[in-house]
Amino acid sequence: MRKILHADCDCFYAAVEMRDDPSLRDIPLAIGGSVERRGVIATCNYPARAFGIRSAMPTSHALRLCPELKLMPADFPRYRAVSERIQAIFHELTPLVEPLSLDEAFLDVSEVTRFKGSATWMARWLKDEALKRTGITLSVGVAPSKFLAKIASDWDKPDGLHVIPPEEVETFVAALPVDKLHGVGPATATKLHAMGIATCSDLRGWPLETLLERFGKFGTRLYALARGQDDRPVRVERERKSVSAENTFHRDLPGLAECRAELPTLIERLGQRLERHGNPPIRGLFVKVRFNDFTLTTLEGLGRQVSPEHFLTLLDEAWARGSRPVRLLGVGVRLVPPDSARQLTLFE
Repeated sequence: MRKILHADCDCFYAAVEMRDDPSLRDIPLAIGGSVERRGVIATCNYPARAFGIRSAMPTSHALRLCPELKLMPADFPRYRAVSERIQAIFHELTPLVEPLSLDEAFLDVSEVTRFKGSATWMARWLKDEALKRTGITLSVGVAPSKFLAKIASDWDKPDGLHVIPPEEVETFVAALPVDKLHGVGPATATKLHAMGIATCSDLRGWPLETLLERFGKFGTRLYALARGQDDRPVRVERERKSVSAENTFHRDLPGLAECRAELPTLIERLGQRLERHGNPPIRGLFVKVRFNDFTLTTLEGLGRQVSPEHFLTLLDEAWARGSRPVRLLGVGVRLVPPDSARQLTLFE
């Protein structure tokens, strides 16, 4: 039986700013791009969340919800330095750490003997050490799987510590709202609710065949999660699946010609990023377009090298899906999985 921790810094970027300037603690604070640059909110503190502000919300909308919102630009070098100190604490406990971003990670503590092997005590130690050494509050979830540990870390935020022991998994999962399942966004949740499915207990009543018909291959995932099944290991080295470059424009690009004119700059940035990653083998190309009504379309095609002509073709087809002004344009590549790129030996 695995013991998995999911550690998540509470409103991380905002927490660093509030730590360094205590006068920001009790006012609505958000980290994000300016209205003039058509920015979005990266994160916000809890006083701001009381106004309905959330991550990925356009800054203009956030300011309408809370005109007195204190907006600050992101300082990623400073956030990265704090993150490295927190990650170092994780590694003091176990080498099996899978970072998900600057502010969260999975830890497999199944074989850790410190604290008499108690994952709950380990979680408490992580929280205490992070606060003492960095001034940042962690919420930690403890469970037998990654899926449940991540849900648990969000259960009692902020400054939470929630434990789902093995003997309580069945009861916990049965009552769990399907909205909490990993991968279930607003559209999928609406579809599930329309089927009369509100909890995992409800979801268990539907056969796998029907879920596959309604949700494609994600139906298999829904079927497993509704039963608390998640055997994914904590991966110390995360596999990079894609590399991309994109830009949100200060003013909408009015038509296809203007989008085409921006493509060479994006392709150049993409090439630079691929070079930094050691020019990994490529298995496909894609273009991403977000129109001025916020609808998003992504078009993919086969290709083993960065080809401006291929990107232009994909852009033409993607733009035709909306045929309207564009606020965001991106180009990227899908990478060949490391195992596929490895040359087979004589006996394989």
